[in-house]
Amino acid sequence: MAESEAQKLQLMQELEIEMMADMYNRLTTACHKKCIPPVYNDAEIAKGEAVCIDRCVAKFLDIHERIGKKLGQLSMQDEQLLKK
Repeated sequence: MAESEAQKLQLMQELEIEMMADMYNRLTTACHKKCIPPVYNDAEIAKGEAVCIDRCVAKFLDIHERIGKKLGQLSMQDEQLLKK
């Protein structure tokens, strides 16, 4: 593998890690804000809070996957248009 290809691969890997960390931070912030009250009344997470978090995370990841697929489709369409 050429050095420039290795550098591109390294950059892509770093960007992927950065994007995953950003997604995790946004997911954590959004679901915490939605499901956990600002004043903690108990040291443990209540069952309702746990269910809310579980649903919130599932929805967040589902939407993230759908958006990723749609952006991939749009990117492929753009590439095909540029080739014409």
